[in-house]
Amino acid sequence: MANAQEKLEAIGISLASLGNPFFVALAAGAEAEAKKINPDVKVTTVGFEQDLNRQVDQIDSFIAAGVNLILLNPGDPNALEPAIKRAQAAGIVVVAVDTATPSANVTVTTNNVQAGEIACQYIVDALSGTGDVIIQNGPQNSAIIDRVTGCEAVFAANPGINVLSNDQNGKSSRDGGMEVMQTQLTRFQEIDAVFAVADPQAIGSNLAMNQLGRTGIILTSVDGAPDLEAELANPASPAIQATAAQDPYLMAATAVELGYKVLSGEQLPESVVLLDATLVTRDNVADFKGWEAAR
Repeated sequence: MANAQEKLEAIGISLASLGNPFFVALAAGAEAEAKKINPDVKVTTVGFEQDLNRQVDQIDSFIAAGVNLILLNPGDPNALEPAIKRAQAAGIVVVAVDTATPSANVTVTTNNVQAGEIACQYIVDALSGTGDVIIQNGPQNSAIIDRVTGCEAVFAANPGINVLSNDQNGKSSRDGGMEVMQTQLTRFQEIDAVFAVADPQAIGSNLAMNQLGRTGIILTSVDGAPDLEAELANPASPAIQATAAQDPYLMAATAVELGYKVLSGEQLPESVVLLDATLVTRDNVADFKGWEAAR
């Protein structure tokens, strides 16, 4: 246990957006774990809404408030380094979640390579190892790059799989996925499956397929978002067949647990901790403990 002066009295949490269910679940997991450590802990959770200057201000406010631990989803891993260093100089442990930053004491994120692997292995198995497929890419952050790396490795190991396209950016959004898919459906007359790097892209791609009357295409993605969970449970939406689901609640709870160990003077064996994604399909979605499930 920590010494008296290292008790977890206050924790500051800065996340991308408190309007996004992923970050709502992150906040809930962090608060639950913090209250397990100290039921009287003061938890302050804020969203920086993609404004990096606001996130820097939030970190400085946490320093001024004298928190013991800062949990953040870094808006820019490198640009935040001076603010993170200021916090650490004040004796505050900084933990990054979802996106890595080299400055943090510890980072907890999904194993995105493994997420891409299981989403694309599902496609290979569903096609019995033969077919024309698309990797629908996204913004070039570490998570997306890793998902594509995992997927490409699986497809490369199966010579019967022909990758038609792997470089179109669906912007991790519904509109982006819809736009890219419309172009790809026009360009390619034969498409057996699509791997979208994020759930919103898969939903947008599905809308494009419905609009153009294209059927028989398998769609998989990564995230486990509530909207995609609903699609998997919807018999009227057969194209969307699987997602490699992240667990933001567990991710944040693990981050607080490890951050407290650092605060208590414990040396962690590694500074980056990867959590495996879980494949959620039409067959097991009823048993999936989603982002919004009670814990």
